[in-house]
Amino acid sequence: MVRRDGAAFFTASKLGALGVLAFPSSLKQSIVIFRTGSGRGLSENTPPSHQTRTGFRFAKAVDFRTFRGAVLPGGGTPLPAPKPTLMSSLDPATSLPDLVADAAAGLKNVFGVEATVTAAAPGRVNLIGEHIDYCDGFVLPFAIDRYIVMAATLNGTGEARIATALGGEPAVLPLNIPQPVTTPKWANYLRGVIQGFQDRGHHLPGFDAYIISSVPGGAGLSSSAALECCIATLLEGLVDTVLDTKEKALLCQKAEHDYALVPCGIMDQFASAFGKTNRLVLIDCQTGEPELVPFENPDLTVLIANTMVHHELSDGGYAARRKNTEDGLAATGKKSWRDATMADVETVWEQTGDPVNRRSRHVVGEIARTKTAAEALAKNDYEALGPLMAASHDSLRDDFEVSCKELDLMVEIARAIGRNGGVIGARMTGGGFGGSTVTLCESGKAEAIAATLSQQYEAATGIKPQIFASRPSQGAHLVQH
Repeated sequence: MVRRDGAAFFTASKLGALGVLAFPSSLKQSIVIFRTGSGRGLSENTPPSHQTRTGFRFAKAVDFRTFRGAVLPGGGTPLPAPKPTLMSSLDPATSLPDLVADAAAGLKNVFGVEATVTAAAPGRVNLIGEHIDYCDGFVLPFAIDRYIVMAATLNGTGEARIATALGGEPAVLPLNIPQPVTTPKWANYLRGVIQGFQDRGHHLPGFDAYIISSVPGGAGLSSSAALECCIATLLEGLVDTVLDTKEKALLCQKAEHDYALVPCGIMDQFASAFGKTNRLVLIDCQTGEPELVPFENPDLTVLIANTMVHHELSDGGYAARRKNTEDGLAATGKKSWRDATMADVETVWEQTGDPVNRRSRHVVGEIARTKTAAEALAKNDYEALGPLMAASHDSLRDDFEVSCKELDLMVEIARAIGRNGGVIGARMTGGGFGGSTVTLCESGKAEAIAATLSQQYEAATGIKPQIFASRPSQGAHLVQH
């Protein structure tokens, strides 16, 4: 199958998986989409370090441009040979309309039916405020222009049959029983959301669905939250109901707790659900209330650099740190971290001991930094964000210990480019243990910055990063047919 923007479907066993498609690592013979605009794909020889928390995997970049003009598996029109071009260091986004078209085509190809309901939900990146969404803190994410899309139609049975762009047998989920935690692992995110609708008394009809994604899995950009918010929005369309946005986000968070066994805070699902074009989402994690913050300056760009190094978050590292923060708060005698000060942390420093005392210092410091960042944005004082982002990264590296050498390297390269080179600030983003960095920079210098990040990172690690720019985008929504 050849898409109108020039992308084509190939077998993963021959060519590997595309860097922006998350897929179950257990699938060996998969159907994937290569986006020919970037000229880069990923091989199937994935090192263990590239495992992600959702069971998806990525690998080193390989050049597949020689496949243009080849006969495609299953037929189709060969792609024309490429014209010589200067390749950009910025990975282009597949447009949402193209993803929607591909999802509809996939549904027709697998199940032989036309899509009647289609939902889209974005990943997110967090500008500042890390690992404090479960500590009553403030966080400042936004929805990125990378989406998971699900196209569906009713099938007249009591089952949901869900296929993905990666091939393999569709996951079959009975809808007349409590949802179990079982295999395939990626479908547990769907089961958790389905259970949330069942718990609210919704009778879910059987349906066929097809999933496609441009959100990089395991990159710290919340592909899991995007998947949860996407199926929640799809189910709204299928049963003709509209949940309160906050309720929907909390339903999806509970699905991740109960079915992926990751005790995440509210940020990821809130960002995917509440996101708006040209708006950051300032979330008060104590009250659970979001506030949309304008981000309209065309002279500013946010670069997201995926290190292509991923580590499991469900292996205990995330949960251990959350427990550290709970122990630290208990030692201060405060009911909420919002009531605690750095003096409180220092008073019980020896009592709590290492690493709880350092975890506590991060929480109090990060809450203060995020509040200051929000105040600076309200004044259009973007320059103030640089030192705040730097301090955030250093704290995540040294006190919370969720960074890694690859993330640190990417941030150091950005820092070396400096303000004269167009960089305002840089830090790791997301849960950590691999994933991505976020760099706030001048739009006119974004391409040069991306090139330097890519070249120097690859030279030092041998890994080709995936770097793209994003503006705040629309959150989870139904797509009109």
